[in-house]
Amino acid sequence: MEITLKGDKEFDDIPSLKTKALRINLNEHIYGTFAEIGAGQETVRHFFRAGGASGTIAKAMSAYDKDFSDAIYGVEKDGRYVTEARLRKMLNHEIGLIEKRLTRDKHPNKMFFSFANTVTTIDFAKQYKGHGWVGIRYQIDPEKDYNEIILHLRFKENDARLQQETLGILGTNLIYGAYYKYKQPKNLLRYLYDHLDKDQIEIDTINFSGPIFEDVDNRLMSLQLVKNGMTDAVMFSPDGNNVLPAKVLYKKNILALRGSFRPVTKVNMDMFHRSYEMFIKENKVEEERTQVVFEITLSNLRAEGEIDEQDFMDRAKLLCSLGQTVLISNFQEYYKLVEYFSQYTKSRMGLAMGVNNLVDIFDEKYYRHLSGGILEAFGKLFFKDLRVYLYPMHNDDGTITNSENVKVHPRMKELYKFFKYNGKLVDITDYDETILTVFSRTVLKMITDGEEGWETMLPEGVSKLIKEKSLFGCETEETFRNE
Repeated sequence: MEITLKGDKEFDDIPSLKTKALRINLNEHIYGTFAEIGAGQETVRHFFRAGGASGTIAKAMSAYDKDFSDAIYGVEKDGRYVTEARLRKMLNHEIGLIEKRLTRDKHPNKMFFSFANTVTTIDFAKQYKGHGWVGIRYQIDPEKDYNEIILHLRFKENDARLQQETLGILGTNLIYGAYYKYKQPKNLLRYLYDHLDKDQIEIDTINFSGPIFEDVDNRLMSLQLVKNGMTDAVMFSPDGNNVLPAKVLYKKNILALRGSFRPVTKVNMDMFHRSYEMFIKENKVEEERTQVVFEITLSNLRAEGEIDEQDFMDRAKLLCSLGQTVLISNFQEYYKLVEYFSQYTKSRMGLAMGVNNLVDIFDEKYYRHLSGGILEAFGKLFFKDLRVYLYPMHNDDGTITNSENVKVHPRMKELYKFFKYNGKLVDITDYDETILTVFSRTVLKMITDGEEGWETMLPEGVSKLIKEKSLFGCETEETFRNE
């Protein structure tokens, strides 16, 4: 029996925090626990102040002391407290206590919830601004299983008290959205910033799960975070779940490939395999600590001004099927991507790219917004422990362009030579000559036009997936039979 959560006109505009908390409190069916670690009990404070909390709040607690927290939730293997694993333990433990202490016979219509956060705010030296995990495990039907919304945030403010207040606002928005906006997950994401500014907080990971979110693809939710300006980059793993970039990239050697992957071709995979073979042979590179990232920029996702979400999902499914970790970013310039990676690692990094991409890097027009122009950008790009692996380009006259004969603007020649002679630019030499004429745009046009022969240009298994899932507008006899 699903309890109806009615909407009404007074809540059509952005409700105040007090209104949100009060609406939850006055719903006789919502009942649960608040467990907050690291920044005080900032979320539950809004619900206590709103009034009518006695029917909603079963318990509010903050196991602030580490030993006490371990005694309640268990010891983490890595000894850390601000982690997703710790948050999940908190949510599960508190829901377990509610179910144990309240019988369904006595409370048949109660929709239980557990809200939790584990955060660290800015340090005394103000060098590390802090971050945290926030989540809610809850029912919208007392007879059905629980749903979860779990997110990771980064604080941007330089004052611990302000960060605490920001956390309380976000928590209130999350609980309200979980109960009253769950049918529109994309809108729920935007509403998390009610009464907040993007200069206060960054949300870089979010995952929805449970029966009411069965049709939600978390990769699409990741895209919304970047699209809405909530974060500059998001990452998802081969299984399709969003993952915390910091966890994946921390202290790793990183090899990144940027592309449209529309669709992923044999050239993309050859570039990956050849550059990877060269990268792991480098000094300071440990294969077991190497992370490969396939990156798609937001500008690459805008086909005709607007982002085509179906097109994005088609690309995501293909890359995941090939076992790749995918980064969606708002970094149009390469130096911004390298700066982003540098937040998480000081280890050697590699970029694999085609010759045409390298020519763009040496085009001054992309750096006019920087006070130091192209020199500032190159300082940020090549000052890091970085190497660029260059994949050759096949020309119409049958010749090959590589780092030895590539043409850059005359003003850039000496700068180019400097990086070339210092080993920052390296040619991929052991490449497959038979596939150099394969381009994603050609394959895509053949698919949409219903031409034959495109299958041979793609990695093994990819064409089969495109046909089975009708990706990129591919129509087969099977497609028409299903209709």
